[in-house]
Amino acid sequence: MIVLFNKPYRVLSQFTTEGDKKTLADFIELRNVYAAGRLDYDSEGLLVLTDDGRQQQRIANPKYGKEKSYWVQVEGIPAESDLERLRRGVQLKDGLTRPARVERIEAPDVAPRVPPIRERKTIPTSWLELTIREGRNRQVRRMTAHIGFPTLRLIRHRVGNWHLQGIAVGSYILGEPA
Repeated sequence: MIVLFNKPYRVLSQFTTEGDKKTLADFIELRNVYAAGRLDYDSEGLLVLTDDGRQQQRIANPKYGKEKSYWVQVEGIPAESDLERLRRGVQLKDGLTRPARVERIEAPDVAPRVPPIRERKTIPTSWLELTIREGRNRQVRRMTAHIGFPTLRLIRHRVGNWHLQGIAVGSYILGEPA
């Protein structure tokens, strides 16, 4: 079974409780499904869950090269030369990232975040679509910060062939196996 969940902001990608933080158990009543990979507490969007351990491994493990695409709102407006650095890979503390696909995009049609991002009157924001084939801890945030454009909002909209389209925030649907 494949479950496609649109994870809200400030929800843990696990079923076990941790203090007063919301978890997957607050939204998904299915039993014996587990997240195939993680999505940070302060990130939003598509989280794929499955009841099949081998499928979970094929989705989450970077050695299988499953693409993950994100809409990233950053502080500032990166130049093409900044994006080229991401396309070549950037050196983070835990090593060189694989090359990313990245383009500037118009703001996607997404629900407002609660609470909203911080806004600075003198610093504009812009949106990127960034696709990677690995998934280090907070990787996208670290990549954009590395080139000088901190991430303000991060929404994963695609994992492999699965996408977020048509799934309301906090809701899930059953998907087709890959």
